[in-house]
Amino acid sequence: MIRQPIVTVCGHVDHGKTSILDKIRGSSVAAGEAGGITQKISFTLFPAENIKKGCWLLDKHNIALKIPGFLFIDTPGHAAFTNLRKRGGSLADLAILVIDINEGIKPQTSEVLSILKANKTPFIIALNKIDNLSGWRKQSEDLKESIESQAVHTSQDFQEKLLTFQASLHSYSFNSDLYFNVKDFTKKICLVPVSARTGEGIPELLMMLCGVSQKFLTERLSLAEKAKGLVLEVKQEKTTNCIEAILYDGKLRVNDEIVIATFQEPLKVKIRSLEQIKPLSSQFQAVKESTAATGLRVQLSEHVDILPGMPFQIFKNNMQEIAKEFKKDLSESIKTDSEGIIVKADSLGSLEALLTLLKQENIRILKASIGKINKQDIQAAKSNAEINPLNAVVIGFNTTLDKEADESRSEVKIIDNEVVYKLIEDLKKWQEEKRKEIEKAKLMKLTSVFKLQILPQYVFHNAKPAIFGVKVLGGRLKPEIDMITKDREKIGRVKKIQHEQASIEEASEGMEVAISVPGITFDRQLKNIEFLYSDMGESQFREFKKNKELLSQSEMRVLQELAEIKRKEKVTWGV
Repeated sequence: MIRQPIVTVCGHVDHGKTSILDKIRGSSVAAGEAGGITQKISFTLFPAENIKKGCWLLDKHNIALKIPGFLFIDTPGHAAFTNLRKRGGSLADLAILVIDINEGIKPQTSEVLSILKANKTPFIIALNKIDNLSGWRKQSEDLKESIESQAVHTSQDFQEKLLTFQASLHSYSFNSDLYFNVKDFTKKICLVPVSARTGEGIPELLMMLCGVSQKFLTERLSLAEKAKGLVLEVKQEKTTNCIEAILYDGKLRVNDEIVIATFQEPLKVKIRSLEQIKPLSSQFQAVKESTAATGLRVQLSEHVDILPGMPFQIFKNNMQEIAKEFKKDLSESIKTDSEGIIVKADSLGSLEALLTLLKQENIRILKASIGKINKQDIQAAKSNAEINPLNAVVIGFNTTLDKEADESRSEVKIIDNEVVYKLIEDLKKWQEEKRKEIEKAKLMKLTSVFKLQILPQYVFHNAKPAIFGVKVLGGRLKPEIDMITKDREKIGRVKKIQHEQASIEEASEGMEVAISVPGITFDRQLKNIEFLYSDMGESQFREFKKNKELLSQSEMRVLQELAEIKRKEKVTWGV
């Protein structure tokens, strides 16, 4: 006996994943979703009789349907179907990667391609929105005939976008071709142009899914005796838990006992009630028994702490065997380094996929777990700061901070997002800014860069020391830095800086402060001087010039003026 293939529909936000599924199942889910974006994972049971109705091409090409149907999984773009994982890779037997032919590969498409490749999941690409191509008209019920019958300018537009997309896909090491040109599905990715609006290409997409499933997945689809599944969502109730899950192997019955994985000891619970997703519906119906592959809502006999994304299997007096399997599964999923950042995610699948993508970016991970960001995560990140300030960060995918963590978050950078690629992008941006900040701090230990305008109306003490007002026109003013005039005359060092009657360690651009300079008399040395500059040697100047990307525009401007002053005496100064 073979089960339904589990087909994940994935891709970039707004490329039409749910709309394509709507066309297949004859519903209109997409219109009712917030902002037109799928908010949670949903599943659709699509029986064999409906495949036959929706795909007249099976009869045309004499393809006998052997599979009992499909279990389609529609995932939010931000999830990148990462919750759908099991030991050894993806829970999905097949994937439909939906791509807007007019936009091509977008960041989340890239993310999905990386995960498909890492999990070795076979996939078909639906090139959606062909109806948006200039001048496109539906010419025939047969997609191949329709493509070949388009007007010349439309055909050119289609070919240009197709070739551009194929070139982009090739950069991910995937060769591809239009579905009717693919002879070996193990060597080329099958491209099916579709329109979720007009329905063009939907029969061809279903035919390709049936063909690939029956040719390559028969062994994988053989139903095992042992029931296995994956928790997608946990709904906490007062005395019990209700979980939404996918049963991907075997059979489950009411009153069966199942074991659910945790990061500690596995949990054994009894099934109080069982509901199965109805065909072509988002509604559930009560059943006594359910056979894979299907979507379930399961009420458990007691309240236990369950994490989304965790695997479960039926209990047959084999707790030791199950515990060993789960332990191996979790240890293989979450591999960390001796140093690195702290990572949190909403589910095991999300975490596993996030770790895969972080490692592709050569980002090291010290600690990774599921749930809210907590005080222990903050403490771990603080300890990181002492070893490597670039690791003083906690990143959270689709998760939040608990109250204690929020109260102790100072000194630690928290980066959270519901989109994986944005999360990694934000992390890399922060680390780069932090690196520049650290490099600049090292650079500024050599000396400081500043230009001051003397405020002659504010002379508080004429000599021993001279205390007078200045305005910082550029850079940052710090004590113990030698100063010179435009005429290269050495003036001495700033001893103290005062702002609003309080001593400060530095003054930034635009501030007006009082400074004290020992060893000079204001009336004799500064009365006719308008500007003062920080002084530095040639080697220090070259070091600043070499690291100019770390400097602000005003600091660069001050350096340029200083070089002009110095070169009045020595033309090659600082070159």
